[in-house]
Amino acid sequence: MGDQQSPEEKFKLITRNLQVTILFADLHAYLDNMKAPWELLELRVQYYEQVIKAMLESIGVPLDKLKFVKGTDYQLSREYTLDVYRLSSMVTEHDAKKAGAEVVKQVEHPLLSGLLYPGLQALDEEYLKVDAQFGGVDQRKIFTLAEKYLPSLGYTKRIHMMNPMVPGLTGGKMSSSEEESKIDLLDKNQEVKKKLKKAFCEPGNVENNGVLSFVKHVLFPLHSEFIIKRDPKWGGDKVYTDYEEVERDFAAEQIHPGDLKASVELALNKLLDPIRKKFETPELKKLTASAYPEPSKNKGGAKGNPKQTADEEEVIPSRLDIRVGMVISVEKHPDADSLYLEKIDVGEEQPRTVVSGLVAYLSQEQLQDRLVVLLCNLKPQKMRGIESQAMLLCASIEEEPRKVEPLDPPEGSAPGDRVYVEGYESGKPDDELKPKKKVFEKLQVDLKISDEFVAQWKEQNLMTKLGQITCKTLKGGNIC
Repeated sequence: MGDQQSPEEKFKLITRNLQVTILFADLHAYLDNMKAPWELLELRVQYYEQVIKAMLESIGVPLDKLKFVKGTDYQLSREYTLDVYRLSSMVTEHDAKKAGAEVVKQVEHPLLSGLLYPGLQALDEEYLKVDAQFGGVDQRKIFTLAEKYLPSLGYTKRIHMMNPMVPGLTGGKMSSSEEESKIDLLDKNQEVKKKLKKAFCEPGNVENNGVLSFVKHVLFPLHSEFIIKRDPKWGGDKVYTDYEEVERDFAAEQIHPGDLKASVELALNKLLDPIRKKFETPELKKLTASAYPEPSKNKGGAKGNPKQTADEEEVIPSRLDIRVGMVISVEKHPDADSLYLEKIDVGEEQPRTVVSGLVAYLSQEQLQDRLVVLLCNLKPQKMRGIESQAMLLCASIEEEPRKVEPLDPPEGSAPGDRVYVEGYESGKPDDELKPKKKVFEKLQVDLKISDEFVAQWKEQNLMTKLGQITCKTLKGGNIC
């Protein structure tokens, strides 16, 4: 007779006795440069428990066999601590660094906490008493380390399951620190629209297409069909029951990027509506605001008021709005022989006008159509009568003869790509740096080019989602 069970019936049979544990790795988060205090981490654990429950309930997943565990519930115990020491006596630095290569930030001088991370995750399998661990494909090297070393401690080798890494909306890796690359579960309708409108979705290009990835990995697994909504004069609505057909039609340019984005927006908002509704209660609104507070803003007050927030006064690189730009045009300044007047695309509606003193170091041809790195939130300043709206960042060697060359973004970068310092990805740049505060000047003291020609701040690399910011020849130079 053959197998008459539907996929839903098979799933129910397989999962009938399945118990799922979700680990909130609060200790791991605390060890990540200790960027969040324990009080905030506790609030975020509560927030994620509520938002995960709301997400699962919205798609009909029962919660009776779901368990939430905090890492600190067992990771501070005597037994776990002794196992960490036992494991550290077996795992080499090479193996620890290799295991965390896709998860832990890779720097020239890594912190010991980053080397411990893969071993801690391996031990979690034993202390949670699970049969299998599920994670993204970026976890595969940690899984390999667990399979190699857990038996050496006398523990059972576990099963490891992985799902693919979904590209971000900006065309690179989806990142929690890059707001425009992802859709958050509590994003409002207009925020979903704005992110999808800006998303990378080149006609006919199915590679690194985050919009198509949402169709493949989110919408089709939950629904048996996907509808492209479009005007009747362009063929009207079309119902797809197979993702491969969507991809083929998009590759053949039979689906317009605008229609794809609008249809994904409609489908995602339907999925998010029940989650948003649950979080409309006063209790959950308060929890959300406490777990992820808005950056404080100084709203004035008496002169010399000491109650300014630490964020406002702290001089950290995340306050800088540094972006990749493309030089669209370059010409001599009409009133200054030593200055260039450039139009540079930084991912905004209009290019910015930038005045730079590079005439003595680069020809116009060397700058034209070049990708560069710009500081975009300095206060606009007139230079010989023309307002400069950004600062083109260069490496320089001050010895005679002075040498200057622009910093280079990674290959494949696009205008508007965010540049950040490793470890400071999540901060929000100031809208405009106040000249009297001299924020950039204070940070600039520690901006250098490494011996490997990588731009750094205090030996932490300047990065985009695609890799490091570099310079071609000026090893050891300053950045200005």
